[in-house]
Amino acid sequence: MAENKLPSGEGASIHRPPMSSCINYQFWKIRMKIFIESIDKGIWDAIINGPYAPKHIVDDVQVNKPWTQLTKEERRRAQYDCNAKNILTSSLNMDEFFRVSQRKSAKEMWEVLQVRIATRPK
Repeated sequence: MAENKLPSGEGASIHRPPMSSCINYQFWKIRMKIFIESIDKGIWDAIINGPYAPKHIVDDVQVNKPWTQLTKEERRRAQYDCNAKNILTSSLNMDEFFRVSQRKSAKEMWEVLQVRIATRPK
């Protein structure tokens, strides 16, 4: 019988994000992308490109629209960043969580994780 040498332990879940073990960042990163895209590609887009922030013009100045003025579609797209932050933080141990928890967006969290986890000794 083949031995399971995956850093995540036994198998994987389609309902829970892969846990970061810091052993093989590239493996975790690929699994996270696949997991997140399986939920909604818009969530992955929020991680890569930053949160969706619809704007409108007030006194000839472009400003973010308040949540109460967003359309149903704009709210759905704006929610992707919140979903992404939840998924990312759910996959982290306590130390990693506290490194990223104060970041404003999932994109910022992902960037911190790429630097912190990728540069750890293997």
